[in-house]
Amino acid sequence: MEEEKEELVHPLAPEKKLVLPKFMPILIAVLLILAGIGTGFFLSQKQLSIFLPGGKAKIIKTEKMIGSTDVKTFRDQAEGTLEKGGIDGEGTHKLIRTGGESQTAYLTSSIINLDDYIGKKVRVWGETFAAQKASWLMDVGRVEELD
Repeated sequence: MEEEKEELVHPLAPEKKLVLPKFMPILIAVLLILAGIGTGFFLSQKQLSIFLPGGKAKIIKTEKMIGSTDVKTFRDQAEGTLEKGGIDGEGTHKLIRTGGESQTAYLTSSIINLDDYIGKKVRVWGETFAAQKASWLMDVGRVEELD
């Protein structure tokens, strides 16, 4: 009796292809755009706040003060008269302090419009950064207008 040998290679069953309707890619694109618009609208309705490592700090705004309540990040402070202009591309504004040019603090701010305080005596809180030209470069997080 001759034994029937089993084939080592078997023919594959034909695959059935999934055919999507022609409008499906357009529908998916429209749904993604609507989801993006909805997400943007939702985030724009949130209360103005800054998300910082270790938690969430709020923005305060009173008649004389505006800025972040985060005293850990914005721990340095200085007082003087605010003027427009930095030094060699460092800072957008400068804080003129008593003691001469060496005491001038050059400022930038990622959250406050410093132009609103030009010519005014202010106290600023911020984070000091290393600078190439400026004697003191600070990212301002809070401003208090002094009398």
